[in-house]
Amino acid sequence: MQVEIDSKSGFCFGVVYAIEKAEQELTENATLYCLGDIVHNSVEVKRLQDKGLITIDHEQFKELKNCKVLIRAHGEPPETYKIALQNNITLIDASCPVVLKLQNNIRNGYQEVTKINGQLVIYGKKGHAEVNGLVGQTGNNVTVVENEDDLDKLDYAKPITIYSQTTKSIEGYKKIQSIIKERMQAALGIDDIPFSTNDTICRQVSHRYPAIKEFAAKHDLVLFVSGRKSSNGKVLFKSCTDSNSNSKFITDIDDIKLEWFSSQIKSVGVCGATSTPRWLMEKIAKFIEKI
Repeated sequence: MQVEIDSKSGFCFGVVYAIEKAEQELTENATLYCLGDIVHNSVEVKRLQDKGLITIDHEQFKELKNCKVLIRAHGEPPETYKIALQNNITLIDASCPVVLKLQNNIRNGYQEVTKINGQLVIYGKKGHAEVNGLVGQTGNNVTVVENEDDLDKLDYAKPITIYSQTTKSIEGYKKIQSIIKERMQAALGIDDIPFSTNDTICRQVSHRYPAIKEFAAKHDLVLFVSGRKSSNGKVLFKSCTDSNSNSKFITDIDDIKLEWFSSQIKSVGVCGATSTPRWLMEKIAKFIEKI
Protein backbone atom coordinates (compact mmCIF):
# COMPACT_ATOMS: atom_id res chain seq x y z
CA MET A 1 0.00 0.00 0.00
CA GLN A 2 1.36 3.39 -1.04
CA VAL A 3 1.10 6.29 1.41
CA GLU A 4 1.66 9.88 0.28
CA ILE A 5 1.68 13.10 2.32
CA ASP A 6 0.44 16.15 0.43
CA SER A 7 3.43 18.46 0.02
CA LYS A 8 1.14 21.51 -0.13
CA SER A 9 -0.68 20.80 3.13
CA GLY A 10 0.32 22.02 6.58
CA PHE A 11 1.01 25.32 8.30
CA CYS A 12 0.79 28.55 6.34
CA PHE A 13 3.62 31.04 6.93
CA GLY A 14 1.53 33.05 9.44
CA VAL A 15 1.06 30.02 11.70
CA VAL A 16 4.73 29.02 11.32
CA TYR A 17 5.77 32.51 12.46
CA ALA A 18 3.47 32.44 15.51
CA ILE A 19 4.71 29.03 16.64
CA GLU A 20 8.34 30.02 16.14
CA LYS A 21 7.77 33.13 18.28
CA ALA A 22 6.16 31.02 21.01
CA GLU A 23 8.92 28.41 21.01
CA GLN A 24 11.61 31.08 21.04
CA GLU A 25 10.04 32.77 24.06
CA LEU A 26 9.56 29.45 25.88
CA THR A 27 13.29 28.65 25.58
CA GLU A 28 13.94 31.78 27.65
CA ASN A 29 10.98 31.64 30.04
CA ALA A 30 9.11 28.74 31.60
CA THR A 31 5.68 30.28 30.98
CA LEU A 32 4.02 32.25 28.21
CA TYR A 33 0.35 33.22 27.88
CA CYS A 34 -1.40 32.99 24.51
CA LEU A 35 -4.64 34.84 23.80
CA GLY A 36 -6.77 32.06 22.34
CA ASP A 37 -5.55 28.78 20.84
CA ILE A 38 -2.30 29.53 19.02
CA VAL A 39 -3.60 27.35 16.19
CA HIS A 40 -6.91 25.53 15.67
CA ASN A 41 -5.37 22.12 16.21
CA SER A 42 -5.69 20.53 19.65
CA VAL A 43 -2.72 18.20 19.15
CA GLU A 44 -0.33 21.07 18.36
CA VAL A 45 -1.80 23.16 21.19
CA LYS A 46 -1.14 20.28 23.61
CA ARG A 47 2.48 20.00 22.41
CA LEU A 48 3.08 23.67 23.14
CA GLN A 49 1.21 23.54 26.44
CA ASP A 50 3.65 20.84 27.54
CA LYS A 51 6.43 23.36 26.84
CA GLY A 52 4.77 25.99 29.06
CA LEU A 53 2.28 27.80 26.81
CA ILE A 54 -0.89 28.78 28.71
CA THR A 55 -3.98 29.49 26.61
CA ILE A 56 -6.28 32.22 27.98
CA ASP A 57 -9.47 33.90 26.81
CA HIS A 58 -10.19 37.63 26.64
CA GLU A 59 -11.80 37.76 30.08
CA GLN A 60 -8.72 36.20 31.66
CA PHE A 61 -6.52 38.55 29.65
CA LYS A 62 -8.21 41.57 31.27
CA GLU A 63 -7.16 40.29 34.72
CA LEU A 64 -3.47 39.80 33.86
CA LYS A 65 -0.77 42.29 34.81
CA ASN A 66 3.00 42.60 34.37
CA CYS A 67 3.47 39.56 32.12
CA LYS A 68 3.98 38.51 28.49
CA VAL A 69 1.15 37.51 26.18
CA LEU A 70 1.39 36.17 22.63
CA ILE A 71 -0.99 37.45 19.98
CA ARG A 72 -1.53 34.65 17.47
CA ALA A 73 -1.61 34.90 13.68
CA HIS A 74 -5.33 35.75 13.58
CA GLY A 75 -4.67 39.26 14.92
CA GLU A 76 -6.55 41.27 17.53
CA PRO A 77 -8.81 44.36 17.67
CA PRO A 78 -7.48 47.71 19.00
CA GLU A 79 -9.13 47.10 22.39
CA THR A 80 -6.63 44.31 23.14
CA TYR A 81 -3.69 46.68 22.73
CA LYS A 82 -5.34 49.25 25.00
CA ILE A 83 -5.81 46.69 27.77
CA ALA A 84 -2.18 45.57 27.43
CA LEU A 85 -1.00 49.15 27.86
CA GLN A 86 -3.19 49.69 30.92
CA ASN A 87 -2.08 46.44 32.60
CA ASN A 88 1.61 46.64 31.73
CA ILE A 89 1.38 43.52 29.57
CA THR A 90 4.17 42.95 27.07
CA LEU A 91 2.64 41.74 23.83
CA ILE A 92 4.55 39.35 21.59
CA ASP A 93 2.72 40.19 18.40
CA ALA A 94 2.69 37.27 15.96
CA SER A 95 -0.19 38.63 13.87
CA CYS A 96 0.07 37.47 10.27
CA PRO A 97 1.34 40.29 7.99
CA VAL A 98 -1.51 39.57 5.56
CA VAL A 99 -4.05 40.02 8.38
CA LEU A 100 -2.36 43.21 9.62
CA LYS A 101 -2.52 44.71 6.13
CA LEU A 102 -6.20 43.81 5.90
CA GLN A 103 -6.90 45.40 9.30
CA ASN A 104 -5.30 48.62 8.09
CA ASN A 105 -7.26 48.56 4.83
CA ILE A 106 -10.53 48.00 6.66
CA ARG A 107 -9.78 50.84 9.07
CA ASN A 108 -9.15 53.22 6.15
CA GLY A 109 -12.05 51.81 4.11
CA TYR A 110 -14.46 52.35 6.98
CA GLN A 111 -13.47 56.01 7.24
CA GLU A 112 -14.06 56.48 3.52
CA VAL A 113 -17.41 54.68 3.31
CA THR A 114 -18.84 56.55 6.32
CA LYS A 115 -18.15 59.85 4.52
CA ILE A 116 -20.72 58.84 1.90
CA ASN A 117 -23.19 57.30 4.37
CA GLY A 118 -22.35 53.80 3.18
CA GLN A 119 -21.94 50.34 4.70
CA LEU A 120 -18.88 48.21 5.26
CA VAL A 121 -19.27 44.45 4.86
CA ILE A 122 -16.93 41.61 5.82
CA TYR A 123 -17.41 38.20 4.23
CA GLY A 124 -16.34 35.78 6.94
CA LYS A 125 -17.31 33.58 9.85
CA LYS A 126 -19.02 35.38 12.72
CA GLY A 127 -17.06 35.07 15.95
CA HIS A 128 -13.91 33.83 14.21
CA ALA A 129 -10.76 35.25 15.82
CA GLU A 130 -9.59 36.96 12.63
CA VAL A 131 -13.03 38.41 11.94
CA ASN A 132 -13.26 39.78 15.50
CA GLY A 133 -10.00 41.60 14.91
CA LEU A 134 -11.28 43.01 11.63
CA VAL A 135 -14.62 44.10 13.09
CA GLY A 136 -12.74 45.93 15.85
CA GLN A 137 -11.10 48.22 13.29
CA THR A 138 -14.52 49.82 12.65
CA GLY A 139 -15.68 50.14 16.25
CA ASN A 140 -18.02 47.22 15.52
CA ASN A 141 -19.90 49.24 12.87
CA VAL A 142 -19.79 46.56 10.20
CA THR A 143 -22.00 43.78 8.84
CA VAL A 144 -20.46 40.30 8.84
CA VAL A 145 -21.84 38.09 6.08
CA GLU A 146 -21.41 34.31 6.24
CA ASN A 147 -23.90 33.30 3.54
CA GLU A 148 -26.69 34.54 1.28
CA ASP A 149 -29.21 34.73 4.15
CA ASP A 150 -27.11 37.42 5.85
CA LEU A 151 -27.37 39.65 2.78
CA ASP A 152 -30.92 40.60 3.74
CA LYS A 153 -29.41 42.85 6.44
CA LEU A 154 -27.98 45.27 3.87
CA ASP A 155 -29.55 48.45 2.49
CA TYR A 156 -28.99 48.20 -1.27
CA ALA A 157 -29.89 51.82 -1.87
CA LYS A 158 -26.71 52.90 -0.03
CA PRO A 159 -23.02 52.54 -1.03
CA ILE A 160 -21.35 49.28 0.01
CA THR A 161 -17.67 48.41 0.50
CA ILE A 162 -16.79 44.74 1.00
CA TYR A 163 -13.73 42.86 2.28
CA SER A 164 -13.17 39.17 2.99
CA GLN A 165 -11.64 37.17 5.81
CA THR A 166 -8.26 36.05 4.43
CA THR A 167 -9.00 32.31 4.55
CA LYS A 168 -12.36 32.23 2.75
CA SER A 169 -12.75 30.63 -0.67
CA ILE A 170 -12.45 32.85 -3.75
CA GLU A 171 -15.53 31.21 -5.31
CA GLY A 172 -17.69 31.94 -2.26
CA TYR A 173 -16.51 35.55 -2.13
CA LYS A 174 -17.22 36.10 -5.81
CA LYS A 175 -20.72 34.69 -5.41
CA ILE A 176 -21.51 37.06 -2.53
CA GLN A 177 -20.18 40.02 -4.52
CA SER A 178 -22.28 39.05 -7.53
CA ILE A 179 -25.50 38.90 -5.48
CA ILE A 180 -24.81 42.28 -3.86
CA LYS A 181 -24.13 43.83 -7.27
CA GLU A 182 -27.39 42.49 -8.72
CA ARG A 183 -29.43 43.68 -5.76
CA MET A 184 -27.86 47.15 -5.81
CA GLN A 185 -28.51 47.54 -9.54
CA ALA A 186 -32.12 46.53 -9.00
CA ALA A 187 -32.56 48.87 -6.03
CA LEU A 188 -30.91 51.90 -7.67
CA GLY A 189 -32.01 51.23 -11.23
CA ILE A 190 -28.52 51.90 -12.64
CA ASP A 191 -25.56 49.79 -13.75
CA ASP A 192 -22.84 52.07 -12.37
CA ILE A 193 -23.45 51.39 -8.68
CA PRO A 194 -21.44 52.66 -5.64
CA PHE A 195 -20.06 49.18 -4.83
CA SER A 196 -16.39 48.84 -3.87
CA THR A 197 -14.85 45.34 -3.77
CA ASN A 198 -11.46 44.41 -2.32
CA ASP A 199 -9.34 41.34 -3.06
CA THR A 200 -8.29 40.33 0.46
CA ILE A 201 -8.09 36.52 0.33
CA CYS A 202 -4.66 35.05 1.07
CA ARG A 203 -3.45 33.27 -2.05
CA GLN A 204 -1.28 30.87 -0.05
CA VAL A 205 -4.53 29.56 1.43
CA SER A 206 -6.88 29.92 -1.56
CA HIS A 207 -4.53 28.04 -3.90
CA ARG A 208 -4.84 25.01 -1.64
CA TYR A 209 -8.46 24.36 -2.56
CA PRO A 210 -7.83 23.27 -6.18
CA ALA A 211 -4.53 21.65 -5.18
CA ILE A 212 -6.11 19.45 -2.52
CA LYS A 213 -8.87 18.39 -4.95
CA GLU A 214 -6.18 17.21 -7.36
CA PHE A 215 -4.33 15.42 -4.56
CA ALA A 216 -7.47 13.66 -3.27
CA ALA A 217 -8.40 12.40 -6.73
CA LYS A 218 -5.11 10.51 -6.97
CA HIS A 219 -5.81 8.15 -4.07
CA ASP A 220 -8.19 5.33 -3.13
CA LEU A 221 -8.50 6.67 0.42
CA VAL A 222 -7.80 10.14 1.79
CA LEU A 223 -7.18 10.96 5.45
CA PHE A 224 -7.68 14.67 6.05
CA VAL A 225 -6.01 15.74 9.30
CA SER A 226 -7.34 18.82 11.06
CA GLY A 227 -8.53 20.30 14.32
CA ARG A 228 -12.32 20.37 14.58
CA LYS A 229 -12.28 24.11 15.36
CA SER A 230 -10.53 24.97 12.10
CA SER A 231 -12.79 26.84 9.64
CA ASN A 232 -10.17 26.40 6.96
CA GLY A 233 -10.09 22.68 7.73
CA LYS A 234 -13.84 22.31 7.21
CA VAL A 235 -13.71 24.01 3.81
CA LEU A 236 -10.62 22.10 2.65
CA PHE A 237 -12.18 18.80 3.74
CA LYS A 238 -15.22 19.60 1.59
CA SER A 239 -12.81 20.09 -1.33
CA CYS A 240 -11.48 16.59 -0.60
CA THR A 241 -14.90 14.98 -0.48
CA ASP A 242 -15.98 16.80 -3.66
CA SER A 243 -13.05 15.16 -5.42
CA ASN A 244 -12.98 11.82 -3.57
CA SER A 245 -15.99 10.55 -1.62
CA ASN A 246 -13.72 8.12 0.28
CA SER A 247 -12.19 10.94 2.35
CA LYS A 248 -12.09 10.74 6.15
CA PHE A 249 -11.75 13.62 8.62
CA ILE A 250 -9.42 12.77 11.51
CA THR A 251 -7.71 14.71 14.27
CA ASP A 252 -5.14 12.07 15.27
CA ILE A 253 -4.32 8.36 15.11
CA ASP A 254 -7.14 7.49 17.54
CA ASP A 255 -9.73 8.43 14.88
CA ILE A 256 -8.38 5.93 12.34
CA LYS A 257 -10.49 2.80 11.80
CA LEU A 258 -8.89 -0.37 10.48
CA GLU A 259 -11.94 -1.26 8.39
CA TRP A 260 -11.13 1.68 6.09
CA PHE A 261 -8.14 -0.28 4.76
CA SER A 262 -9.67 -3.04 2.67
CA SER A 263 -7.74 -5.04 0.09
CA GLN A 264 -9.01 -2.64 -2.60
CA ILE A 265 -7.14 0.28 -1.01
CA LYS A 266 -3.81 0.51 -2.83
CA SER A 267 -3.09 4.19 -2.33
CA VAL A 268 -3.67 6.44 0.72
CA GLY A 269 -3.27 10.20 0.73
CA VAL A 270 -2.63 12.17 3.93
CA CYS A 271 -3.37 15.91 3.82
CA GLY A 272 -4.50 18.67 6.14
CA ALA A 273 -5.45 22.27 6.89
CA THR A 274 -3.29 25.38 7.23
CA SER A 275 -3.43 24.70 10.98
CA THR A 276 -2.21 21.09 10.70
CA PRO A 277 1.44 20.48 11.69
CA ARG A 278 3.63 18.51 9.32
CA TRP A 279 4.89 16.30 12.15
CA LEU A 280 1.31 15.11 12.82
CA MET A 281 0.73 14.15 9.18
CA GLU A 282 4.06 12.28 9.21
CA LYS A 283 3.06 10.46 12.41
CA ILE A 284 -0.22 9.36 10.80
CA ALA A 285 1.52 8.26 7.58
CA LYS A 286 3.94 6.06 9.57
CA PHE A 287 1.01 4.52 11.46
CA ILE A 288 -0.76 3.67 8.19
CA GLU A 289 2.39 2.09 6.75
CA LYS A 290 2.41 -0.37 9.70
CA ILE A 291 -1.16 -1.51 9.00
